[in-house]
Amino acid sequence: MVRHFSTRAVFRNRITTSLLFTALLTAACSGDRAADRRGNSNSENEPPPIAITTAKVESRNVPAYIQATGSLIADEISDVAPKVAGKVANVSVDVGDFVTQGAMIIKVDDSDARRQLAGAEARVKQEIAAVRQAEAKLGLEPNGRFNASRIPEVRAAGAAYEQAEAELRQAQANEERYRDLVKTGDVAMATYEQYRTARDTAVTRVNSAREQLEAAVNTARQSNQAIASAQASVDAARTEVGTAQQAVADTVVRAPFSGFVSARPVAVGEYVSSASIVATLLRSNPIKIQIQVAEADVPSVMVGRGVSVQVDAYKERNFAGVVTSINPAVDPTSRSAVVEASIENSDNALRSGMFGTAHITKAGGGTGLFVPKSAIFSDPTTQSYRAFVIVDGVAKLKVLQLGPEEGDSYQVLTGLNADETVATSNVAELYEGARVAV
Repeated sequence: MVRHFSTRAVFRNRITTSLLFTALLTAACSGDRAADRRGNSNSENEPPPIAITTAKVESRNVPAYIQATGSLIADEISDVAPKVAGKVANVSVDVGDFVTQGAMIIKVDDSDARRQLAGAEARVKQEIAAVRQAEAKLGLEPNGRFNASRIPEVRAAGAAYEQAEAELRQAQANEERYRDLVKTGDVAMATYEQYRTARDTAVTRVNSAREQLEAAVNTARQSNQAIASAQASVDAARTEVGTAQQAVADTVVRAPFSGFVSARPVAVGEYVSSASIVATLLRSNPIKIQIQVAEADVPSVMVGRGVSVQVDAYKERNFAGVVTSINPAVDPTSRSAVVEASIENSDNALRSGMFGTAHITKAGGGTGLFVPKSAIFSDPTTQSYRAFVIVDGVAKLKVLQLGPEEGDSYQVLTGLNADETVATSNVAELYEGARVAV
């Protein structure tokens, strides 16, 4: 019994030993495989390099400038008023409308002006008829040139004068012939006296015919003067027509220049006079800015110098312009002078009354660092601007202080050095120490 029990115990011990060895071997193999998996897992979890593009930090010449603030004003402001008084018959514009030069703003009732025009035109016709009548008296064609010798009365008087002269010549010849015959005794003195009397009568008739000719010429000239007077009446009537036509045209109030309507205080049916403002017109392209420049900076400002203007409504835009005028007087209270600059405003982005900050270029300057806009990103948490410098394939985060923009670049005041390499793409995916692939 004792041996039998010992044999079974030995058998159980061997089985137990075999199972323990198998368990240890399995645990060892499992440990090796787990170790291998942990090693592989660490290799697989490391992120791949981020693909980017880069650019160099550029050093450029930066002009010096004077910074000042001021308000935008329209290039031209016109309170439009009518030339004639009357009731408003039509209104063609409203506040905010853009009108071109010469476009109708309002129209005043023109019925009275048109009646006056019709009367003036009728008087012209009447005066022209008087001219034609005076011309007809002289036998002239309409608008014909005056020639006294062509007037019928003058021609008749001239013919009578010529006839009298011919008769005088004949009478003089007879008188001379009979005077010689008297001397030779061939005719009696009584016969000679008859021919001498005929000569004297012919002289009288010539003188009378000459006077009649001169009277006919004078009468013709007076008649021609009547034509000239009638023509002057025609010209006066035509002047009245022109005045009446202008009165009709003046009932239409037109825009003096192209611009925007900022006010229109009248409506149809209202009575207006030449003192009434019917609309206010603003020319906003170009637009002007009036800025206060400290007296110490006034000598550096010159007409024609470049100006860059920023407004709160368009924080990302710079509006270019030039200095157009400098007030020669300095305000004794603020110790500053008013400077005006003209700014291109073709898209009407700038409005009269906006507050702006201007940078006026002046002589001198220095150098500045510039990076592409694509290299800059804004961190809303810290409210700062940042960029990544790439060193040996690793991204290094830099906090920047930015200056003004210039085209597609920003000037960097602090945070970067010249010729450093910065990332310009996938910037939002980068972080401190990130590996990159260019």
